[in-house]
Amino acid sequence: MEMAQGCSSNTPKSYSLNMHSDFAPMCIFSESNQGKLACEGKVENKFDMKPHRENLMDYGKLCRERTNMSMVKPRKTELFLDDNGRGMRPMPGERLVHPGQKEKKKPPVTKIDMKRTRMDRGELEKKLFKLFEGQPNWSIKQLMQETNQPEQFLKEILNTLRVYNKRGPNQGTHELKPEYKKYTGDDPTN
Repeated sequence: MEMAQGCSSNTPKSYSLNMHSDFAPMCIFSESNQGKLACEGKVENKFDMKPHRENLMDYGKLCRERTNMSMVKPRKTELFLDDNGRGMRPMPGERLVHPGQKEKKKPPVTKIDMKRTRMDRGELEKKLFKLFEGQPNWSIKQLMQETNQPEQFLKEILNTLRVYNKRGPNQGTHELKPEYKKYTGDDPTN
């Protein structure tokens, strides 16, 4: 088979056709202006076009050119004369949010900068018991905020008083040990 003129210089002009009849059956459909579908025919043979050997080098060049052209990204630079850069600079009080990015909520500002000082062990235990009376489950961050104690010191004391919930609906929280749950006085052994 030979191609008609009007093709690019690297396009092969002559091809060999290989006919196959072993492929998935196909039909040709058309759609009219009114939106009706019609079956026009059935495909019985498949033809593969392969350039002749003398045109193989030209065909390889054509494939490389197509690949290279598809990888080139056209970039445009536009000049905005009347904008004065207002679209590029954030206004005071505005935060930049990229499209598709959700705005992050800032946690409430706390006294993190202040160094936390340790309170007396017995006093801290009383405070913890009062907190656990009001609410049975606490995270370590919540307890640090309520007691204003260093994390390491708080964990030391909690090791003797609490059970850490690793699973279930209260996962990641601390709960008083059963022997301390009914504590109301000064003596933690009641």
